[in-house]
Amino acid sequence: MQVVSISSLKGGVGKTSVTTGLASAALAAGIPTLVVDLDPHADATTALGVQSGDQLDIGRMLKAPRKAKLSENVLSSGWVNTAAVNGHGRPVLDVAVGSAYTGIYDRPDLGRRDLRRLSAVLADAKGYELVLVDCPPSLNGLTRIAWSASDRVVLVAEPGLFSVAGTERTMRAIQLFREEFAPNLTPAGIVANRVRSGSTEHAFRLAEMESMFGDLLLAPSIPEQANWQQIQGAAHAVHQWPGDSAKNAARLYDRLLENMLAAPAGLRDRRQR
Repeated sequence: MQVVSISSLKGGVGKTSVTTGLASAALAAGIPTLVVDLDPHADATTALGVQSGDQLDIGRMLKAPRKAKLSENVLSSGWVNTAAVNGHGRPVLDVAVGSAYTGIYDRPDLGRRDLRRLSAVLADAKGYELVLVDCPPSLNGLTRIAWSASDRVVLVAEPGLFSVAGTERTMRAIQLFREEFAPNLTPAGIVANRVRSGSTEHAFRLAEMESMFGDLLLAPSIPEQANWQQIQGAAHAVHQWPGDSAKNAARLYDRLLENMLAAPAGLRDRRQR
């Protein structure tokens, strides 16, 4: 089981969109996947077509992690009911539901015991090959809790000045966090998201990101998609949405997922860019 945190220092870069795009690709590929929605806004939970019932949300599971019984509290994504089987058997895409309650842990002063809360919850994760953790757009407690439980971190950035600078700072933060708390944590790479074709600024910043981050810049970059909010608002997987634009986006996320999981950071084939 690989646990991958989807992180960003800056809000508004489409971190949750990347999380749900990767989840859609995993569902289409038949990879048993769990999405942990650690963002207090719980946008991933909404986009995945989940409505909480009597189950514990992830915030309350973090409160008593050794008693949480994750397997009894996850919910199946609403996408599963309409997913193509594609020879994989019944697909698995579960969600640990997000809520505002997680905000009590989004502090900069958490101790080691608090940082291990998600690791303790995920000790009960059985049958998944992939866990995607949607982090809040900060480097406070919740992101650090996620990193402590993760094997890899994917950073999401737009090709803009402030986002690129924030990504560089986040890379340094990951290195410091590894040294102190999580020596096995590695960067899975950086996703350039919402790239506008025809934008001189975006082309310049994308070239800058390639120069700064080298093979850590994952292929492919994800272009800006006008109907993405409509897809998420309808709680559909991009692989299930009609139209050529969605089909192209689905193919990009298939490649992105494959490249993210296929090889250690720094060893990916850049020829696919």
